Amino acid sequence: MKKKTSVWVLLLAVAIVTAGCETGSQTSSQTGQTAQNEQKGAASAQANGSGTTVDTPKTGGQATIDTTIAKVRMDNITALRLIDGQSGWIGGNGWIARTDAVASGSVGSTWNVQYQGQGTVQQIFALNGQQAWAVMADSGSLLATRDGGKRWEVVGTVPEQGQAGFLHFVSSKEGFSGNQYTKDGGRSWSSLPVPGHLVGQPYYHDQQNGWAVTQDTDRSFQILHTVNGGQKWTTVMSRTTEAPLNGAIIRSVERGNAWIELVGDTGMNQTSYSLWHTADSGQSWRAVLANTTAGGGPAPGISQQDNQVPKNEGAAPGMLYAVNSNTAWMGGYCAPCDKPNTIGWTTDGGKTWNNGKQGFDGYGGQQIGMANAKEGWAIFSDSEQAPVMYTTSDGGQHWTQSHVFDKPVASGS
Repeated sequence: MKKKTSVWVLLLAVAIVTAGCETGSQTSSQTGQTAQNEQKGAASAQANGSGTTVDTPKTGGQATIDTTIAKVRMDNITALRLIDGQSGWIGGNGWIARTDAVASGSVGSTWNVQYQGQGTVQQIFALNGQQAWAVMADSGSLLATRDGGKRWEVVGTVPEQGQAGFLHFVSSKEGFSGNQYTKDGGRSWSSLPVPGHLVGQPYYHDQQNGWAVTQDTDRSFQILHTVNGGQKWTTVMSRTTEAPLNGAIIRSVERGNAWIELVGDTGMNQTSYSLWHTADSGQSWRAVLANTTAGGGPAPGISQQDNQVPKNEGAAPGMLYAVNSNTAWMGGYCAPCDKPNTIGWTTDGGKTWNNGKQGFDGYGGQQIGMANAKEGWAIFSDSEQAPVMYTTSDGGQHWTQSHVFDKPVASGS
């Protein structure tokens, strides 16, 4: 009898322990997910060499994940978007990662990979620290997160991929890409009217206010504005040019305000371009930059005799980033230079232009992001060297190296 009693007591003890483990596991998964992610990231970081933290990828919808991948090579940064001066997202070939403020270490010293899948991230837009979207190149798939990146899912496809405009959302539901408009968070899209003879992509600031650059002849161009959703487009600037435009980039961060980059000819690794700004819906314009080059000819819309307009550093345009109606940043690129990348800016609506004194390595992609007029990040990639991230907290006066990513595979790393 004692023997049977002992057996039953032993079985009962095992059952209690097992139930306790299951309850503890459920509680841990609900309340301790962040800690688990940090532990997994720390383990991956040890094998990473560069200090990059790799988190277990999560996804939903149609996104495909290879959960057997133990490590992501951050050897080419193709997209960047800040949340604030300490936090933000980057993307590359098949991955999206996020960094947040840490107790020790520089900004961006630790990255958590949140998504792994097919395709290269072309753009990332963050509405806030919880809601963000990412466009995948080629396929045009649109990924979205509503929980800070813990879960990314494919929510739709951005139309006209390959020629899609700058992706931006004005609310959790309403967003724009060129003249494409969504009111359900990117699940479906409709077209807003645009004028003919477009150069580059149009830009709708909201559903009513938009901008476009057109070119009817090789010797002239126009900037048009709409305030009624494209039902009527009004020419707000018209200029002659010595050569056809080869591109236009438009950014509008406030209603009635626009920064418009016009790209001219290219030759001998040099590209001519100009940057224009309006703060009154196009009633008046300021020529912010006029980069005339020997290989590319005159800056679009600027007379060769006009030498009063400032010039950006570099032989070709880099990335344009508009912060507000007064502040905009623009990179410069110089293929023959030892340090090919530079960064310039204006804080007074284009009345004056500041050329930064620093040069940066990297003959690949250039990514610039600003949290405000003072705090910003810049990442420069290269086909042979590891991408390097720099940060500024004094409006570009000084840039400090904060993180080195992974070298490309071809470099033997």
